[in-house]
Amino acid sequence: MKKILVSGASGTVGSLLVQALAGHGESVKAASRSDRAFEGAEAVRFDYADPSTFASAFEGVNRLYLLMPADNLEIEACLLPVIAFAAERNIKIVMQSVMGVETEEDNPYRKVELALEASGTRWVILRPNWFADNFHGIWAPAVAHGDIALPAGDGASSFIDARDVAACAVAALTSDRFDGQGFTLTGPEPVGYREAAALLSRAAGRPIAYTPISDGAFVAMLQGGGVPEANGWMLAGLFAAVREGHTAAVSSAVESLTGRPPRSLQRYAADHAAAFIA
Repeated sequence: MKKILVSGASGTVGSLLVQALAGHGESVKAASRSDRAFEGAEAVRFDYADPSTFASAFEGVNRLYLLMPADNLEIEACLLPVIAFAAERNIKIVMQSVMGVETEEDNPYRKVELALEASGTRWVILRPNWFADNFHGIWAPAVAHGDIALPAGDGASSFIDARDVAACAVAALTSDRFDGQGFTLTGPEPVGYREAAALLSRAAGRPIAYTPISDGAFVAMLQGGGVPEANGWMLAGLFAAVREGHTAAVSSAVESLTGRPPRSLQRYAADHAAAFIA
């Protein structure tokens, strides 16, 4: 049986995808820089910055789930060599991109998408909105503190549950029905950040607030937590789309790919309530 290589297998979506594919009966190679063990999958060392790791990682593989490492700002330099390596071997690529980049020709993610589309191999592009899982992931310290301070202004996002992203990835990797298409993945409705904090409060049984802050204050806060300044400004820049209303859009892509509607933020909060209880 040919195998599926999942890059970023220790991350938010990657870890869920490895489990889902194994449960689907697929043979999975779980890639990480440390080749840590993964239940139900073959662990393999894979480093975007080290091409010497490519050959062994791709051995026996005919499909790849490709995403950008969270700590790397050089999107094109990171992803284009991997796409070229996979395309030369006729490996299908399902790429996790970013919502909205298809209209921004100068966006590095869009440049990578265009390179993938022109690569000659089979491809699917998934463009998820903000993950609901950020509330128990990168925003967990703020949630634990009871005050989610973000430069989102009065904007709203159609948050998507990472479980739904993984389910869409399974569909794209195990079928050819979606080849050559891009999908914007969202939750069922836009939710303001104050409303999101209120949903978490009800799930946690304690007050959790949302405080809108400036980009500069957000970057300073991240630097205090050890995030490099350049990474902080990159993350702050993502919230411009939130403030401008672009992340409030809703699509039917999750249902088109999986046959069922996406989970709501309320469902996410209830399912992860234990993570929010101080």
